[in-house]
Amino acid sequence: QVQLVESGGGLVQPGGSLRLSCAASGFTVSGYAIGWFRQAPGKEREGVSRISSLDHYTYYADSVKGRFTISRDNAKNTVYLQMNTLKPEDTAVYYCATDFNPDQVLTESLRGQGTQVTVSS
Repeated sequence: QVQLVESGGGLVQPGGSLRLSCAASGFTVSGYAIGWFRQAPGKEREGVSRISSLDHYTYYADSVKGRFTISRDNAKNTVYLQMNTLKPEDTAVYYCATDFNPDQVLTESLRGQGTQVTVSS
């Protein structure tokens, strides 16, 4: 079964850290770009980060640059999003997705169910 499953969300205080995991099954993450997105109530979907299959190219939205790090563990077939110095505005449902394209994730052909991240004191 081809699927993506996220985990690692939760409640954290401002300034804290979380690491999200995106575990793939049915295909190999190293062959495709995997993106992390987030959706907060009343806000537009935002592309947070992306890692391509070629040259390990990574992209970060300006809103998270310097605080979030995307990585891939091919042995575990998993993509991670390390989130540091979290802010209340980072609160959202985070999900990973792929288009089975080596560079881009534009239409989210496959996406996970999402994991809630809440940043609050």
